[in-house]
Amino acid sequence: MHGLALWQILILTIYASYSIIDGLGISTSASAPLFAGFFTGFILGDIKMGLVVGATLQLMVLGVATYGGSSVPDFMSAAIIGTAFAIISHQKVAFAIGVAVPIGLLLTQMDILARLSNIFFQHKADKYAEDGNADGVSRMNLLCISTWAISRGLPVFLGLFFGNAVVKAINLYIPNWLMGGLKVSGAILPAMGIAILMRYLSLKKYYAFYILGFVLVAYGKIPMMGVALVGFAIAAIYLMLKKEIKPVLSDGGDIDD
Repeated sequence: MHGLALWQILILTIYASYSIIDGLGISTSASAPLFAGFFTGFILGDIKMGLVVGATLQLMVLGVATYGGSSVPDFMSAAIIGTAFAIISHQKVAFAIGVAVPIGLLLTQMDILARLSNIFFQHKADKYAEDGNADGVSRMNLLCISTWAISRGLPVFLGLFFGNAVVKAINLYIPNWLMGGLKVSGAILPAMGIAILMRYLSLKKYYAFYILGFVLVAYGKIPMMGVALVGFAIAAIYLMLKKEIKPVLSDGGDIDD
């Protein structure tokens, strides 16, 4: 097992700090677990591991948002730490998911702490606004951004900096039955995520396409890229036929006539 270079830890820490700010404002999807896992795998030299871990955790956040200021599990930071732990310990995806899920749930408390810290700065900004101090308001808003960045960057930095020690502690002190349970849950997560996604799809209307996709994957042994291209082609054909085929009246005239 090898550790991480300091530059790798710093880059991933900066990414985690930026991604939460991006998720709250700019929204370029940098805060998505899929992108976090990919970026971590790219930095650590195992993109495949990062994509698989990130995609699995991405399934857990489908339709999840912080409506009304509610806190949700931080699977972005979990994707970074889980991917890194799996790579430095030469473990498989199940290990990464087993580690990432409880980390994501635990880091919910950091989100709450960031929100509580912002209350102080917002009240100060209100006071500056009453006094007509625009520079003070801007300064308080910048300090608010720093609390969000610290809430993600600090756990990621500590987790990666003490990576070897953390991995050893996990392997030595966590009982086998608990680690086995985490691995089982990690294997179940993709199925549950797909089930959640299917609730938003019109399967009753388009069940034939669902069956075709299942057959291609289960029996055709076609790679996912191939299945996606077949699906795209079928969707394009469906739209073309839908536009060209028009209902015909009994006298043979077109319904638009």
